[in-house]
Parts: sequence; structure tokens; C-alpha cells
Amino acid sequence: MLKLTVKPGEYLLIGDDIKLVFSGGSSKNLRILIDAPKQYNIVRSEALARYGMAADPGNEVKYYPEKEISLEAQEKIKSILMAERKRIRREERAATNR
Repeated sequence: MLKLTVKPGEYLLIGDDIKLVFSGGSSKNLRILIDAPKQYNIVRSEALARYGMAADPGNEVKYYPEKEISLEAQEKIKSILMAERKRIRREERAATNR
């Protein structure tokens, strides 16, 4: 098992087609974004336990595609993420100047 420390906005690549993005969190919660092909079964351990499922072949959770996000919504998300990164950088600079 690999243990890493990451900062918001940093990401991990697993192979050529899986990307895990750390998007922030608190002392009790962690927010990650997972970009992986649909053929990968990604399930939270809590969901497996809740439904009495083991992470074995044949117990895959069915994927139901979501609607496409509009270009306008994609641009809005990008602008929010960029503003958040700028805010974090400002806070980090202010903390180092103290």
C-alpha cells in the first residue's frame, strides 16, 4: 500500500487511464474526483458493506449514464476551480508573510 500526502488540485495517475484528483476536504472528510473508463467498477466500501456485497467479480454495481454536462456548465466549473486555486494560493502567501 502506498501512502501519499497531496495538496488540493494535485492528482495521481494510475496506469494510463485512471486519474484521481484531490479537490480538498476537512479533518474528517476528503473530496476526490475519479476519472476512469466506464469498464472499471468504482464502489465505496460503505456501499459494499451496506448491501452485503464483496468486491468480487459478479458483484459489479450497474452504471447508469448521466446526462452530458453542457459546455456552459463545464466552463462555470472550470472558473470555480480556478477561483478556488487562486484563493488557496493567496491564503498560502499570506500565511508565509506572517
